[in-house]
Amino acid sequence: MMDFKRELHSYVYPAAYQKRVAYFSMEFAIEQYLKVYSGGLGFLAGSHMRSAHHLKQNMVGIGIYWKYGYYDQVHKSDQTMDVLFLEKIYSFLQKTDIRFEVTINHNPVQVGVLYLAPHVLNTIPIFFLTTDLPENDYLAQTITHKLYDTNQEAKIAASILLGAGGHKLLEILELAPDVYHLNEAHALPLAFSLFHKYKKVEEVRKRLVFTTHTPEAAGNEKTDIRLLDKMGYFTYLPLEEVRHITGIKGDTFDHTLAALRLARKANAVSRMHGEVVQTLWGGHPGICPITYITNAQSYAYWADQPMYEALQQGDDEKLFLRKRQLKKQLLEVVADQTGDLLDENVFTIVWARRFAAYKRADLIMEDMARYEQMITDPDKPVQVIWAGKPYPTDYTAISVFDRLVHHSKKYHHCSVLVGYELKLSQLLKQGADLWLSNPLVTHEASGTSGMSAAMNGAVLLSTADGWVPEFIQHGSNGFMVPTVDPTLPWHEQNRVDATNIMDTLQHDILPLYYNQQEKWLSIIKNSMQDIMPYFDSDRMAQEYYEKLYNA
Repeated sequence: MMDFKRELHSYVYPAAYQKRVAYFSMEFAIEQYLKVYSGGLGFLAGSHMRSAHHLKQNMVGIGIYWKYGYYDQVHKSDQTMDVLFLEKIYSFLQKTDIRFEVTINHNPVQVGVLYLAPHVLNTIPIFFLTTDLPENDYLAQTITHKLYDTNQEAKIAASILLGAGGHKLLEILELAPDVYHLNEAHALPLAFSLFHKYKKVEEVRKRLVFTTHTPEAAGNEKTDIRLLDKMGYFTYLPLEEVRHITGIKGDTFDHTLAALRLARKANAVSRMHGEVVQTLWGGHPGICPITYITNAQSYAYWADQPMYEALQQGDDEKLFLRKRQLKKQLLEVVADQTGDLLDENVFTIVWARRFAAYKRADLIMEDMARYEQMITDPDKPVQVIWAGKPYPTDYTAISVFDRLVHHSKKYHHCSVLVGYELKLSQLLKQGADLWLSNPLVTHEASGTSGMSAAMNGAVLLSTADGWVPEFIQHGSNGFMVPTVDPTLPWHEQNRVDATNIMDTLQHDILPLYYNQQEKWLSIIKNSMQDIMPYFDSDRMAQEYYEKLYNA
């Protein structure tokens, strides 16, 4: 077996980054062709791993090798959305001879390990666990088939594999870290493995930190404690002991609350999210201190370097021409996917992210008459592009996607794209004039797509949620609509936000774009300048050591 303890890092760790950290995440979006991610959580993890390598931090990543990835988003024959599960093979991942066993649902499951070396994709070392081995029966093999499997038992098994299996791997490799970092509560079984080893909850807390990424119920799972117990989620500790160390008394196990009680320290992912987290969890006894570390994205990966060179040279014409070139590249992809030949001279709005109810993909269509008036205005024409992947069984979100597809058949300058992964995300950000983000306020913990959009000369229009209030100076480097009262019913918030967005588009943004091009270009330049360096993931990776790992 390779001596990973000696071979992991080719650099000397700076004094601030000496502590060894193991970063546990269900998904990592590092490159388009390594499809072990679904969306924002993975995008964030990928940027973090790149910056940790760039800053020479003493970190390793622990993830899962998903045989079928998340899913491939494709078209049905009528252009509506379909889901394809296609086997993924990655020759650049190193197959190791490491084998070990974890117990899931009282059955022994064999685990294999694949290794992503730092030089391959410029990340810290990452180990990917797999149960898709001939030694396992078919049910055990399926544990690592689909990211976020819709089957509850499969999801629980994946959590046990990531948490308990990841812990066991680090022990085998003699790489036990000073700090175990849970990126969301998916790998929480790690905490019970640590308790099984050290026998004291204080010893667990000493080593464990936790990042919560969403206030949404779907991201804060609650599960029947007896099902978890049966499957070995708690490393077969007696339930009485589990209740004692987590403080959870009933039969519903709150994963986020347990993580907040078993960690030494936790963090939210924006200043605003920090306030929301305190509202949601601050009243519960026994939780750890919660700080915030605002999410960020990798400038080295996302930013268009020719645009930044033109910006630094003060060459406005070069900047304008480069943006136009990138826009042409995007419109070629749109034409290839949809047959819509969009116009590079027309103001182009892009809405692209995971389709979820609170993200409101179709919000600008709330007042359909006003929306249609805007997109048919011959004096200030507008074209719109949507893209994003719903969860494969979120049929409400899929119906919104399909509604937009049918809408786009009526208007040739409105298009809906499939395959919203890293590559398409970058093309959309490079080609967009306006990056539209309109989550329901207090529901988007951070959101990061607007950060990387700004790094590509796309101007942000957003509701005042997540990271946005920390960045936007309205009318100077982007646009932020007034905050709506979050206690109003959803339909009322939708109406107010939609009105404010349309007002901002029609009264502020479109006149600037078409009648004051110098002013519009200045907003692009301010956005590109202001996004750096705070929203580059190097700052974020540094803050994790300062505020979480070393604290």
